[in-house]
Amino acid sequence: MAIRRLVLDVLKPIRGTSLVDLAEKVASLEGIEGVNISVTDMDVETMGLMIVIEGTNINFEEVKQTLENQGCAIHSIDEVVSGTKMVEGRVKEK
Repeated sequence: MAIRRLVLDVLKPIRGTSLVDLAEKVASLEGIEGVNISVTDMDVETMGLMIVIEGTNINFEEVKQTLENQGCAIHSIDEVVSGTKMVEGRVKEK
């Protein structure tokens, strides 16, 4: 089944590729229809990002390689949606 949404927690150096350029590079990959990058944390040298990627057939390895080529590191994969239908909702925490 194709991956339709990825939510990634990513660490990016402050210097280097801008967020606009990073979004454009990820969005240009085949099978990706949209990218949303939000800054979640920032210090002197790095920024934490939440990257939401949606598409019809997301290739995780290509996304990972693109981010790594820009000096980014994936901390965690926070959400994956796969299949023919997008399922909304989250598990409630107890």
